[in-house]
Amino acid sequence: MSDTVEGRWAEIFGPRYLPVTVILCLGVSLFAFNAFLSSTALPSAVQELGGIEVISWATTLYLVLAIVGGAAAAMLKRRMGSRWSLLSFAGIFLAGTLIAAMAGDMAQVLVGRAIQGFGEGVVAALCFALIPELFPSRLVPKVFGMQAVVWAVAAFGGPAGAGALTELISWRAAFLINVPLVAIFCTMVLLVVPRGGRVKQASGFPGLRLLAIGGGTMLVALAAIAPSVQAVLLLAAAAATLAGAVWLDRRSVQRLMPPDAFSLRTAVGSGLWVFLLMPVAGAATAVYLVLLLQQLWDYGPTLAAAVGAIMAVGWSLASVTVANVRRRSTRHILIQAGPVLLALGLLAVLGGLQWTSPALLVVGQVATGLGFGMSNGYIMLTIMEASSDAERDRTSTLLPTTQSAGNALGAALAGVAANAAGYAQAPDKMAILASIVPLFAMAIAFAALAFLAALRLVRLAKVTPVGTFAEE
Repeated sequence: MSDTVEGRWAEIFGPRYLPVTVILCLGVSLFAFNAFLSSTALPSAVQELGGIEVISWATTLYLVLAIVGGAAAAMLKRRMGSRWSLLSFAGIFLAGTLIAAMAGDMAQVLVGRAIQGFGEGVVAALCFALIPELFPSRLVPKVFGMQAVVWAVAAFGGPAGAGALTELISWRAAFLINVPLVAIFCTMVLLVVPRGGRVKQASGFPGLRLLAIGGGTMLVALAAIAPSVQAVLLLAAAAATLAGAVWLDRRSVQRLMPPDAFSLRTAVGSGLWVFLLMPVAGAATAVYLVLLLQQLWDYGPTLAAAVGAIMAVGWSLASVTVANVRRRSTRHILIQAGPVLLALGLLAVLGGLQWTSPALLVVGQVATGLGFGMSNGYIMLTIMEASSDAERDRTSTLLPTTQSAGNALGAALAGVAANAAGYAQAPDKMAILASIVPLFAMAIAFAALAFLAALRLVRLAKVTPVGTFAEE
């Protein structure tokens, strides 16, 4: 792609691309809103159905199955084609929604959430695969900017909308709001997405690899709630299991991932490491900030959540602002600056908490959001451009899966760091402030690792031939 070619915002909202843009935003919004749904609607479900001891698993199972679904998405697209894959797994997501909404006990809610997660994991990954398929490279930053806006709206609107439906009607209505969204999504898919040919493959199903991915992710989830020593062992087992899944996949005839996934010798592999490590670093504030504001500054839930959501606003604003960058050299600077801003933002948030400075904390939240927003889209674009035409589907569908895995791993590591420092047993505010220092130190260290991976990505991207997607 030439550095002088510029895509315009008007194009993605014009007659040619608007239907596709709507499909992608709907696909992402289903995942985004449901990621925030559980924290608002499920407490009411527990009051009606009982089973408070398993409430956290409603989110855990959703995310674990979403990661498994995302890992299988490229294979499913090749076997079924884009259109029928999207329709089928939107239908599976809808089935899970109806099971959860009509549940008579929490066990049925968990089953529904697991089915929801698998269906939406595939849909979200396929939406990423459609980006290089249906948009030229010059418009991709705009598309990523729109997706960031969807996430920001979900961060604010998801809990508020689910809360309103739960309070005014019932928690079941918060689930059923997905029904018209899925109907609109499927209608748009039928109208816009081409049938696409299916690729004939050898028989067989990658059950062992999907089991390893799901099992490794589940071990990460268990580590988040386990005592410190057991948590470290669980994380070690998770790392070995997930590494084994990647190793097996590289030696398989029917691969789920590109052959250079997570290899530091290629731009694709290095980019995936950046994409994994940044969410790991960001999890410190994503998991603990709202709770810390209530504990340390006596903020109410609404105000604390609003401050927590500032990061999402900074992310979306940065994504939209930098989407007009044309020069590849400037994009490389943004990729490297992202982890740096993330680390500085985390440091500022920690300083704001330690010195009781709301202004410094807000600056830190904004910087964190800017770090993700200015780099995320161009990391994905660089990975897609460096991927060969034959591997682009596998590469694109792996992106949201990698990000979800980073969020899950970051949440677990944050829990281990905080609990090891005595956060859960802290008797007063001073003890809480002391216990969160290791948590933020760990997060900043992962941001530094993401910066090193970003340097590697940029260096390799400069010498990696681009595929035809980048030249359109």
